[in-house]
Amino acid sequence: MNRFLAALLIVFASAAAAQTKPVRIVVAYPPGGGIDVMGRQIAEKLTAAWGQPVVVENRPGANTIVAAEAVARAAPDGSTVLLTTDATFSINPHLYAKLPYDAERDFIPVTMLVLLQQLLVANPSLPANTLAELIALAKAKPGTINYASYGSGSQPHLSGEMLKYKAGIDLVHVPYKGISLAVPAVIAGEVQLTFAGIASSMGPLKGGRIKALAIGGPKRSPLLPEVPTFAELGYPEVETHAWFGLFVPAHSPREAVGRIYADTKKILDEAEFRQKQLIDKGYDVVGSSPAEFAAYIKRDSASRARAVKISGAKAE
Repeated sequence: MNRFLAALLIVFASAAAAQTKPVRIVVAYPPGGGIDVMGRQIAEKLTAAWGQPVVVENRPGANTIVAAEAVARAAPDGSTVLLTTDATFSINPHLYAKLPYDAERDFIPVTMLVLLQQLLVANPSLPANTLAELIALAKAKPGTINYASYGSGSQPHLSGEMLKYKAGIDLVHVPYKGISLAVPAVIAGEVQLTFAGIASSMGPLKGGRIKALAIGGPKRSPLLPEVPTFAELGYPEVETHAWFGLFVPAHSPREAVGRIYADTKKILDEAEFRQKQLIDKGYDVVGSSPAEFAAYIKRDSASRARAVKISGAKAE
């Protein structure tokens, strides 16, 4: 009997330890940015829901590769979650000749949190107030209009090169070293154009320091209803989107995947959080299931493969 009770105590102690083990959300970007803020908000809410610590660990570097490699090698027990963007799964596999992770083999997609459609914004001095006027100007003065990105193969670079390809124009790519530098470069007049998210553009737009010519996606943003989409202007191939999503290491328990997805979906569906923290900041809320997310990534990766090929971008 004593041995039986001792065995039960061991089982209960192991179960309690498993429930209180901290869950890490490894964010592939530095502290302070939109994805980091979202990760911390979700971690706080999951901590309350689960009654166990959920902590954020920032692992920036090498275009999200540092974080992806760390999570790919983590124990597949549901205690390590990767929060990253489309760069990790849709772009990097086509941009790098070799990666320390396999985008399909090493991870299980859990859910896409949000989709972000980017704007094509311009310095107010550019004598073009519409996409058509920009294309006409670029054709009249080839090689004289610059656009900023945050590196070869980044979302703005791929969008800019696809626009050049489909419109038959010559724009000059100017890569900057950080995502936060492109819009200030347009405001300062160092370059004329860039692609940027709504959140980082709203202040300068309202202040008249930049102007918006078009936005990606199938429909206009309710925050900027006057800005037409590339699709309605005749350029549906110019995709400017980015997304934030959660992943766990391959072979993680199905129950853990389902739990993370279901409880994260509840957070995304909270009316106040959804409106104030997501929609009002320019995010399209998604909350896709693991199967839906996996199918989306395959389509997105194929599309980005074409964009990378057209851009000629490569990374070591």
